[in-house]
Parts: sequence; C-alpha cells; structure tokens
Amino acid sequence: MMNLPEVGNGGGSGFPAVSVGNKKNKYQRMDSDAEESQNHLEAEARNSRTRKYVMACAFFASLNNVLLGYDVGVMSGAVLFIQQDLKITEVQTEVLIGSLSIISLFGSLAGGRTSDSIGRKWTMALAALVFQTGAAVMAVAPSFEVLMIGRTLAGIGIGLGVMIAPVYIAEISPTVARGFFTSFPEIFINLGILLGYVSNYAFSGLSVHISWRIMLAVGILPSVFIGFALCVIPESPRWLVMKGRVDSAREVLMKTNERDDEVEERLAEIQLAAAHTEGSEDRPVWRELLSPSPVVRKMLIVGFGIQCFQQITGIDATVYYSPEILKEAGIQDETKLLAATVAVGVTKTVFILFATFLIDSVGRKPLLYVSTIGMTLCLFCLSFTLTFLGQGTLGITLALLFVCGNVAFFSIGMGPVCWVLTSEIFPLRLRAQASALGAVGNRVCSGLVAMSFLSVSRAITVGGTFFVFSLVSALSVIFVYALVPETSGKSLEQIELMFQGGLERKDGEVELGDAERLVRKEQEF
Repeated sequence: MMNLPEVGNGGGSGFPAVSVGNKKNKYQRMDSDAEESQNHLEAEARNSRTRKYVMACAFFASLNNVLLGYDVGVMSGAVLFIQQDLKITEVQTEVLIGSLSIISLFGSLAGGRTSDSIGRKWTMALAALVFQTGAAVMAVAPSFEVLMIGRTLAGIGIGLGVMIAPVYIAEISPTVARGFFTSFPEIFINLGILLGYVSNYAFSGLSVHISWRIMLAVGILPSVFIGFALCVIPESPRWLVMKGRVDSAREVLMKTNERDDEVEERLAEIQLAAAHTEGSEDRPVWRELLSPSPVVRKMLIVGFGIQCFQQITGIDATVYYSPEILKEAGIQDETKLLAATVAVGVTKTVFILFATFLIDSVGRKPLLYVSTIGMTLCLFCLSFTLTFLGQGTLGITLALLFVCGNVAFFSIGMGPVCWVLTSEIFPLRLRAQASALGAVGNRVCSGLVAMSFLSVSRAITVGGTFFVFSLVSALSVIFVYALVPETSGKSLEQIELMFQGGLERKDGEVELGDAERLVRKEQEF
C-alpha cells in the first residue's frame, strides 16, 4: 500500500495539508496590504496637513517683509513727487531714501533681545504696530522734518520685522524644506517692491500734493493682516524650550513635522542645545558675540559677511534709483520711467520663485555661485552701456535688459540665500541676536549705498558707479567659494556641529561626527 503524506498538523488522518495554510496566508496578506495602504494614506494626509500648516506660518510671518519691499519700491517713484511738493534738496532726497536702512538697524538690534524676551511671534506683532504708526505719520507729513519722524518709526518697525521673520521660519520648518520656507521673506520683499512700483504707476496721475501721500499710506495695509496672523501662527518651539515649556514645544513640532519619531528627535536636539545655553548663561550673549570663540567667529564671518555683500553689490541702488538709471540711459518721460520700473519689479519677483523651489534640492552654494557671477557680468555690462551707449534706443534697451538681469540674478541666489544662511548657522543661544547683528550689517550697507549713490554718481558718473559695484560683486564670488558652507539637508543643530568640526561630508553624503554620535548614545540611555 502507498504511504500517503501526513497532514501538516500531524493529525494522522491521511490527507495532505494542501491549501488550508495558503488560503489563510492569502487572507492575511490582503489584510496586511489593506492596513499598509491605509497607513500610507494617513501618512500622506498628515504630510499634506503639515506642509500646508508650515506654509501658512511662513506666509504670515513674512508679511512684515512686504513692508520693506513696498517702501523700497514706492519711494523710488514717490520721491519724484515729494521733491516737487516739499521742495527738498538732493542731499535731503538721499537722506530720506537711505535713512530707512540706517534707522532700521536699531530695530534689528532691539529685535534680538526682544524676541528672546517676549517671543518671536509677538516681536512680529510689535514690528507691524510700529511700522503702521510711521507710515501714517509719513502720509500726512506737512514738511520734511515730520516726514523724517515717520520715516524713523517705519525704519524701526522694518528692522524688527526683517530680522525676526527668517529666524522664526527656520525654527519651525522641517529640515528637508527649511530653505524653501525660509526664502519666503525674500519673496515677500520682492512682492512688496513690485507692489510699490505698481502703486507709483497707478497714482502718478493724481496731483503732486496727493499722489505721494496715497502711495505711502497704502503701505499700511499689509501690516493690518498681521493681526490675523497672530491667530494662526504658533510660537517657535525652540523659544518655548528655552523658556521651559517643553510640552508646548512638542505640540508645535507635532504640527510642523511629518513623523512622530522625527518630532522626538528634533525635540531632543533642541533640549540638548537649550541645555548648553543654560550652562553658559553667566556670559551675556552680546559679550560672546563681541569676543567670540573660534567657532562663533567663523559663523559671524559667514553670516555678517554674506549680509554685507548682499547690499554693497548695489542692489538697493538699482531698485531705489532705477528711474534715475533709466533716465541716464535716455528715458525722460516720468510715466514711461515708472512703467519701466514695473518691468524691473516683475523680473525680481518672478526669479525669486525659481530660487524658492531650487534652494533645497540644488543647495545654497550653487545658487550663490550662479547669482554672484551673473550679477558681476550684468553690472559690468550696465556700466559699459551707460558709459558708451546711452541716450539712444539701443542704450535704453540694453540698460533695461541689464538692470532686469541684475535683479534676476540677485533674486535667484544672493537675495534669499543670504537670509536663509543667517537664520541657520548660529546656535540656539545666539541665533536671534547674531541674526540681528547680521541684519544690522545688511541695513548699514544698504543705507550707505542708498545715501551715497547720487553723490558718487555725480562724481564718477552712473556708469562708473556700476563699474565699482561689478568689482565688489566679483569679490563676493571669492567670498562664497572660500568661506560659505553648504547647509542644505542638515538640521539646525547639525549645522552647529558642522562649524565645530563634528559633522563631516564624505562621498557626497552627510555623516555624523563623533559629537553627534555621542549625543545619540546619550539619548538611547
């Protein structure tokens, strides 16, 4: 008799265990696939919610930057009418235009300590309130002196807002998209510039006495929306940890990170950084910045240097005085001048969008290379055109082309990356006030350029002035090559380790150094 195979369970019935187990596994697989699919859908839904939430926070936090952009754009046209209405001199014109940048440094200096004391969120609210007051005073100013009082208040508000927005956004953004979100303030500056140019063109047909007042008054509107923003945006989780509010920080991180394990990892890193902060509270922050350690010195050179180079390459001269530049090229009609500046504003705004979507995938440093090299070429060509080809159709066309090219290359790299880097490279203890110091360098250089452009161009011609800017821009290429690190793909805490030599790059991959490995081991125990 043939021996039949035994059943799988050894029951001795003589029937082979053919399909029972397979059928069970099939059902298990179907259940597993369904559960996996459900988990995937839930993860996708959370990712979408997280990204939308962080985007909303970045959007509202950047509204103050519209104010700076609007002021830069609108003043380039409004000053033409202010000169006629208030009969101000050329020197007063330079002071009016350039003083905002100088005054705003006091707001930026105050912003570091203010944001550490009352929080990032309420510092943004304070910035909007101060600017609104200043804009209202400017709009009704009967004289140059009153106009400067309003300008002073507006400058302080702008200084507060410009300094705090990148810091706040960097602190709430997930690592993989931090560059994208932190470039929002620069997008809004460009949007503000464009709105300023459009406002100039739209109200240029009104009487001289009324037109510039409406142009300046419109700048109040963006800051009104910041009141709504306070109902939406949370406080920075890193500031909350600094104040001992760990549970509140975890709640914010749950909304701004896509995975629970990432939330705990980020929270642990922030707590570790905050612990180092508490251990060094006996040394005031400003004393540490003025007498820095070698690591902090490297951070300051990069942060302060990139902020200064952003301005001494002449971008504010190009934007503030674009009507003067195009008048030098041959355009004389005021309406045509203001229409041409709208083209400059559109170019600047469009190209910042390219940078926003490339900054995390391509990296900070490649965008800086493209930007600084492109700016150098455009500035040199603009100098050549104004010197040798002005006052004709060809000269006008080329001048407008190179002005647009300069602002395009600026927007694709130097504009947004500068603020992203400054908000990333400093440790938690120093971040707000070191970023404020960088913003001070930026505003001082901007003010010096804006306040001296007319005088310098009278001395060495407009073309000669832009030749000097092209030489400075060439130096910025060398600065980027020699000193600026790549920070994309690293958490804020890992960037700090990189400056300390604890984070290494090998074969194109980021590797954790000994310091980070020790941190991970301590967390495991």
